[in-house]
Amino acid sequence: MTPAPTLEISLDSVESAIAAERGGAARVELCADLPAGGTTPSAGMIATVRKEIRIALHVMIRPRAGDFCYTAHEFEAMKRDILMAKQLRADGLVLGILSADGTVDVNRTRELVALARPVSVTFHRAFDMTVNLRAAPTVPLEQVIESGAARVLTSGGEPAAEQALDAIQALVHAARDRIGVMVCGGVREHNVRRILDATGAREVHVGHRGVEVPVPSQMRFRNEKLSMGALPGREYEHFVVSEEKVRRLLRALQ
Repeated sequence: MTPAPTLEISLDSVESAIAAERGGAARVELCADLPAGGTTPSAGMIATVRKEIRIALHVMIRPRAGDFCYTAHEFEAMKRDILMAKQLRADGLVLGILSADGTVDVNRTRELVALARPVSVTFHRAFDMTVNLRAAPTVPLEQVIESGAARVLTSGGEPAAEQALDAIQALVHAARDRIGVMVCGGVREHNVRRILDATGAREVHVGHRGVEVPVPSQMRFRNEKLSMGALPGREYEHFVVSEEKVRRLLRALQ
């Protein structure tokens, strides 16, 4: 009997991790700064999430927002964050490094994968930013395989997976049993089954926007003249994963 596809939820809080587990997700990807695509969460956040959930916990290793071509100092920070996440009992790590020419930086990725062992590594959507991905998708895939990563996260180089079904299917076919291909990008309750059927992928990653709901602040006093962040008014609202949305997504997936 073919096992059910694996559902991973991207999130940034303890409350969201608990809701994802209760909704039936198999795995969470814990990040900070989700609006920027995710960066490395704090040690305190990793430890608290690990304490509260039993499902697999994968931790983002990304020193900053922006591109994936890192300086020597940023690379050193990534290595230290890997050791921290392993010490805090992460089940997996999520990372990706590119060279300036848009190819996978195999040597430095391989070094991080070796440092992470026995914890598995997912090569994240830096893959979708590689050069000529749509023209020759198997080239960066072979580079990721060479690095030793356990899986690659991809939307086929497009904003949404539905726009790149053929490309993702080609990656799944080329990967065979050598590496997992986890599909992402605009995956929702209404399209998840079609995306998996069309691509043959067995793992799906749903970003926070697909399963979150807004939660109003408990603050009674509000200083409307100031904003601590780039988005005015966001001090008085945050977003958390909805257990019910995860549950509905899982039903559609199965």
